[in-house]
Amino acid sequence: MSATIERPAPTTEQPAPRRRITATPGTYFTWAGMAIFLILLFGVVFSVLVNSFASKWFNSWLPAGYTAKWYGEAWKQYDLSQVVMTTLIVAIAVVVIAVLLGVPASYVLARKNFPGKRVVLLLFLLPIMMPPITYGIPLATLLTYYHLAPGLTGVILANLVPSVPFVVMTMTPFIEQINPSIESAARMCGASMGRLFMRILAPLLIPGILASAVLVLVRTVGMFELTFLTSDSSSNTLVVALFTAMTGAGIRAQQSVDAMAVIYMLSMLVLLVIALRFVNPTQLVARVDESGD
Repeated sequence: MSATIERPAPTTEQPAPRRRITATPGTYFTWAGMAIFLILLFGVVFSVLVNSFASKWFNSWLPAGYTAKWYGEAWKQYDLSQVVMTTLIVAIAVVVIAVLLGVPASYVLARKNFPGKRVVLLLFLLPIMMPPITYGIPLATLLTYYHLAPGLTGVILANLVPSVPFVVMTMTPFIEQINPSIESAARMCGASMGRLFMRILAPLLIPGILASAVLVLVRTVGMFELTFLTSDSSSNTLVVALFTAMTGAGIRAQQSVDAMAVIYMLSMLVLLVIALRFVNPTQLVARVDESGD
């Protein structure tokens, strides 16, 4: 007696149908708008960059010749060594003072609950959410009344107004992530508040301090309104000097102005790359939304 084994019939699996991506007219319109914007932006940046090296450029797609002499002339004509030094002094001073003021304020907001805490958070958010020109004019008037502006002191004080809130909004989430039991254990062992901060909290807060410092540095170097309202000829930063070169009286070679603009663009690009290395762009936005709720 023999048993027959029936083999199952081969099954042919049909490949899953490919999902077709359909785009609405609104999607095409959005992408077309973004493409046009990027093309125009690249065209403006490219024209400034090329013109900064152009010897002559009239009625043609590209310059007749190229030279780097405009960078040397811009450096001498606009005294960029003094302008860059002033920019560094203002930026470093604002970063140091903003961190020294913002970190303790962040610790209080992260660890303490007190009446009016939401109002204090709102006050810290106002200089970030409001255009600088809205509070820049009365601030410059106040600093001028007390003989603190125009000048280097007025520029530093004016830039601290939006910088300290940036430190607070950046540092508060870092402090909230630290387990409070670590601080309680240190206090039980007899650690004072100063030793607790220097030995335990400071090493844990270094990433947040670096992030807030770089964020303040980028904003201070790019801050035009507050610096313009409180500066004079000896305390102009790079962005104000560029504006003065574009709008001031007198005849200037456009190539030298464009060379100065390229120097400013490169400095801001370097700062932005460093900022993106330490700062998550969505972090501050999430913090603002959370505080607003």
